[in-house]
Amino acid sequence: MERALRLPRAARLCRAGLRFRCSRGAEEGAPRSRDPPAPLPQGPRAGQGSRTGRELWRAQQDLARAGGGKAADRKTVTLERTKGSEILFGLAPCGLALSRARRALFRLFLKQPRGGSAPPLRAELALQAAARGLPVLHVPGRALDALCCGRPHQGVCLEAAPLPFRSLRDAEEPRPGPAESGRRRPLWLVLERIQDPMNLGALLRAAYFLGVDRVVATRGNSCPLTPVVSKASAGTMEVFDVYSTDDLQGFLKAKSAEGWEVVGTVSRPEDVEDVPVVNCSEFQWDKPLIVVIGSEGEGLSLETQLQCQRMLAIPPGRALHPGIDSLNVSVAAGILLHSICSQKRRHGD
Repeated sequence: MERALRLPRAARLCRAGLRFRCSRGAEEGAPRSRDPPAPLPQGPRAGQGSRTGRELWRAQQDLARAGGGKAADRKTVTLERTKGSEILFGLAPCGLALSRARRALFRLFLKQPRGGSAPPLRAELALQAAARGLPVLHVPGRALDALCCGRPHQGVCLEAAPLPFRSLRDAEEPRPGPAESGRRRPLWLVLERIQDPMNLGALLRAAYFLGVDRVVATRGNSCPLTPVVSKASAGTMEVFDVYSTDDLQGFLKAKSAEGWEVVGTVSRPEDVEDVPVVNCSEFQWDKPLIVVIGSEGEGLSLETQLQCQRMLAIPPGRALHPGIDSLNVSVAAGILLHSICSQKRRHGD
């Protein structure tokens, strides 16, 4: 009689200590089922069999819930965009873009709070957007992920028009008066062929922090001012103008004729010909200055090097292993600019 009381195969597996397979199936997206297991026969071992059946039923329900949750997460959330717009992401870029309004703004997207009110910073952004008459949409987190292609948005995205480079014609500052001419020493940073948006953002952040007056980029072969640049700059791009030129050598030649000193940068001094190389700690800043930074892989072009009066180098602190003979371009620029700008503080300018 007892041999006739055979449990369903799934219940026997769980009873045999293989419950791990049930939970593992839920993780791996096993087929969903809402049908209860077959009723167990009654007999001497019915109590134990029923308990096993209930465990299997609960496992099936957990499996169904897990499968349903994952399916919901996988649903593609699409939001229509204004033609020609782009998506800023992150608290600092979106907040500064809202406060400065240097570009056209269309909609603010905030992550739906799971319970209670939104975090204070997000609530403040919503108030700023409402004050500007900007629509505020509360959407699931996966919708924000889709908007910014999975980048770290911190629960905030902002639909806006692209931010263009400014014309170099607008970069000129008023000429100093006679009393200021001996003390005023402007500092401009020029970027040749910086193509990595993360590097460009870090360069803008360092230049703004250290007191650079203007940043000029080559237009045709440099990274544009994208949302990734804004995020990498911690929103600096939203408050700090970036200018561009189509004729870098002509621009440098004109500034030299006006009395500016043009200095380039180099990671390997032995690669430079016909231009003196100076240790950055020994450089003396005594006139209007332009510092030119070259591309990540190739540095300054030969044509640009020939427009420089001197080249600045950062001496390494140890004998370098072959292949590790330079710094990241934004790190090198930060060191050079700090070395130069600290002179302004020492002299009380």
